Amino acid sequence: WSQVVLEAEKIVGYPTSFMSLRCLLSDELSNIAMQVRKLVGTKHPLLDTARGFVYDSRNNLQMRGLVVLLISKAAGPSTAELSFQHDMVSGIYSSQRSLAEITELIHTAFLVHRGIVNIGELKSCDGPLKDMQFGNKMAVLSGDFLLANACTSLAQLQNTKVVELISSAIGDLVQGIYYENSKSSEENFLTDDIGVSRWKEQVFLSHSALLAKSCQAAMELAKHSAEIQDMAFQYGKHMSMSHKLHSDLQPFVKESSSDTMAFSLNSAPAILHQEFFGREAWLKQIREVKYSTLQEAIKAGKGVTSAIDLCRCHGNRALAALERFPPSEARDALANIVCAVTRFP
Repeated sequence: WSQVVLEAEKIVGYPTSFMSLRCLLSDELSNIAMQVRKLVGTKHPLLDTARGFVYDSRNNLQMRGLVVLLISKAAGPSTAELSFQHDMVSGIYSSQRSLAEITELIHTAFLVHRGIVNIGELKSCDGPLKDMQFGNKMAVLSGDFLLANACTSLAQLQNTKVVELISSAIGDLVQGIYYENSKSSEENFLTDDIGVSRWKEQVFLSHSALLAKSCQAAMELAKHSAEIQDMAFQYGKHMSMSHKLHSDLQPFVKESSSDTMAFSLNSAPAILHQEFFGREAWLKQIREVKYSTLQEAIKAGKGVTSAIDLCRCHGNRALAALERFPPSEARDALANIVCAVTRFP
């Protein structure tokens, strides 16, 4: 995966891992960073998020902005925009580069917001209560700051349709994350029967909508046809669905780790296992067996293989959308990204 992304970054002209660096190095965020240092010694998740920006750029690669740049380069200028090619660098318009940056800022803002902890569930080993409350305030403020910067840059693009697309993606994100949090905070949330179709709807909102609509918006900025815009949307949607499925599958397919990796009971393999196993039998299994045994039970069933098939199905649909774009290095890089998230040991 890392190698595929590094090769793709060469095609778009610079490493997108530092795409939001201008914002991250601003005076306002520097002040926030100084405040975040007060959380050192606690287990507040905002610390891990902050460390990821600085130390973990190799593994925490900013994939969304990179995909927006690649699909912009793959599509090239439309016939309506040929007279404005002087505004292009490495085959990408400056407005499309701004859009890629906006996409990453929005994603980062929601990552920071996800780091808000439930004060009622804290343990004494997590850190002093006042520090954890302070961490929550910082997560809200810094996430809002990044989102405000993204919205300001979005307005500067001066394209009503793009503003509408990205605004609706922010709405989708809020709806998806709100649903996740409202369910996980209920003690009996597992009694809510979530099928695969409902799971797909939720994942689209919380994981795929931003990338899909950003890819479509990149085509709108280059004045491409509705058909090309739809193909870009389909690629972003199905590639990010594959990416999420790949992530959900890691605890079940990763062989290198000797320790049991944590998995969610609302992940794709668990949802699919439930469909094959039966709802009542699944609930009984959850109540009666240990967590590690439950993971082995899911591995032994059809949930994992079905999730792999679903991952590859979305990957194939993403590759089919790419066929509408002319052959190029950028298109090959987009295809390689799909192959990286649909390959399993």
